[in-house]
Amino acid sequence: MERRGVKELERWSSRLVFVLAAIGSAVGIGNIWRFPMVVGQNGGGAYLIPYFLAVVGLAIPLMILEMAVGRHWRRNLVASFGRAGKRFEIVGWLICLIVLLILSYYLVIMGWTLAYMLFSLLGSTVTFSSFTSSLEPLACFLISVLATGLIVSLGVNMGIERTVSIMIPFAFLILVALVLFCVRLPGFHPGMDFFLRPDYSILSRPGVWSAAIGQAFFSLSVGMGILITYGAYLEDDMDIPQSALIITFSDLLAAMLAGIAIFSLVFTFGLEPAAGAELAFTTLPRAFELMPYGQIFSVAFFALLFSAALTSSISMMEMNVAAIMGQTGASRKRASIFLMILLVALGTPSALSYSSQDLRFFGSRILDLLDATVGTIGLPIAALLVAITFRWLIDDDILAGQVHLSERWLRALRTLTKYVIPAALLLITAAMIMEL
Repeated sequence: MERRGVKELERWSSRLVFVLAAIGSAVGIGNIWRFPMVVGQNGGGAYLIPYFLAVVGLAIPLMILEMAVGRHWRRNLVASFGRAGKRFEIVGWLICLIVLLILSYYLVIMGWTLAYMLFSLLGSTVTFSSFTSSLEPLACFLISVLATGLIVSLGVNMGIERTVSIMIPFAFLILVALVLFCVRLPGFHPGMDFFLRPDYSILSRPGVWSAAIGQAFFSLSVGMGILITYGAYLEDDMDIPQSALIITFSDLLAAMLAGIAIFSLVFTFGLEPAAGAELAFTTLPRAFELMPYGQIFSVAFFALLFSAALTSSISMMEMNVAAIMGQTGASRKRASIFLMILLVALGTPSALSYSSQDLRFFGSRILDLLDATVGTIGLPIAALLVAITFRWLIDDDILAGQVHLSERWLRALRTLTKYVIPAALLLITAAMIMEL
């Protein structure tokens, strides 16, 4: 059955669309909203130093490993783990579950961006509290599930490729337009001073390093098995390391552009740079109201958030659809419908937790609880399982066969993926558990 699933795998029509799809997976809410938020909460410019080190030394090597594994076996995530032994397939299913739980509440937030984009288009002034006190978040969540499921059900070429080919250029166009406007705001220079000037004393705090490593993995979508799935659709002549560098550069560019725009707005209108999650849905909308052409920029900002969220949600769902198709022989349509139903069941409590129902568990909203547990701790655990399985339990020839580098760079890549990355992930997982 797995062999049949392998024969039915689609391929990316070109290197460009693969890169766009991988950028779409990486450039999500984590870049546009979460990255400036984490920078603001960790001392501004100083945070960028450990973040860039984590991206270069940890995230890029693991990204290359995942794509190499995917192309080497051309299997879904579960079947790829099965190459280490049949019993390891359960590890692949565990990672699928982690990603599915993250997707269940990610789609709720995606629904918020959709709602605020529509509010902006209509010129409606709606506070976040009034929005979430209604059942509108649930309706927007259901629309987000439907949109994601329909795109994935159309397949790699007809669904994913067509969507990312439109959404990714659109997202970068909006980002550049926002930045060009924001550089003329009075808060641009103090915003850039906060964003880019490091306070080196911050670097002595272990929490800053932990946050940087976590954000690097979260932002680039590495360690989640998504790039193993996308790598399985790669043609043999596509250069994996070069593609990884392009994806990473694009991801960093999106994060930096978002930081420039948001911190310029924050310091222009006297907002709090460490405002956290409320920045996007409470604080910035107030700033847009005070701006010239504020409605246009509000529409653009939330359209940007929605586009980024959609391309990321597609990649998370595609990984699970591919696993179900490959392991059960189900058609893409049936697998997509099954997951849409499952996502509605899993995500409805999160949607209701930010509604008039105020659904909570042990005093915390369901969405916040999932983000603090599965979203925060689940990702480094998933990445750790990927690194250990494909570097310690499976033959070492995958990288050499798929990654065409000089012996010096190949040796460095092997060392990073086998020793440095697992050690770093163990440390960050332990630190996050201790903070709970």
